[in-house]
Amino acid sequence: MRLVLQEFLSLDGVYQGPGSPEEDTSDGFTRGGWFVPHLDEEFERQAGVWLGRADAFLFGRRTYANFARDWPKMTEHPFAGILNGLPKYVASRTLTEAAWDPTTILSGEVPAQVAELKQQPGRELQIHGSGQLARSLLAAGLIDELRLAIAPVVVGSGRRLFPHSGAPAGLRLVSNGTTPGGLTVLVYASTGRPEYGTYGSDA
Repeated sequence: MRLVLQEFLSLDGVYQGPGSPEEDTSDGFTRGGWFVPHLDEEFERQAGVWLGRADAFLFGRRTYANFARDWPKMTEHPFAGILNGLPKYVASRTLTEAAWDPTTILSGEVPAQVAELKQQPGRELQIHGSGQLARSLLAAGLIDELRLAIAPVVVGSGRRLFPHSGAPAGLRLVSNGTTPGGLTVLVYASTGRPEYGTYGSDA
């Protein structure tokens, strides 16, 4: 399976609490819900296409808890059958049981376990949100594709997908577009370590 990250970001790179003010208030974050005003039917159609490529899902603990709380109740939503029915994996050192079936807890060396998951047959192992987990797997060179939906807002605080100090990563633009709600949708393939050069050099 290919490991694919799907992330909602603000223009300044924040991923924390896109869906509501109460979604994630950790570290005193009070600016949640910044992505919602920019959702539109075009992006939801695209999200449905992406979701249809999944054969399994991988979550960090916090994102898993939010999904596990909400999606089993949303049986009429067009995405519910996929999210509730497909295998799910959650990386956590604290969870001992998971009620959102079918779920497997990854509590050991997560990058090594994810590398093993990628060897299983299938299309995509998708990460939704789960920014801290995504950062670690990107640093480990395990993410094959990034699908970033960037909202036209500067949140100004909160956890960022790409911190001020982190591992470098080379990317190749696969596609780009915008939606009526103002989202910029960028799809990148991972290419390993980035290349470097000097502008104007004849060497």
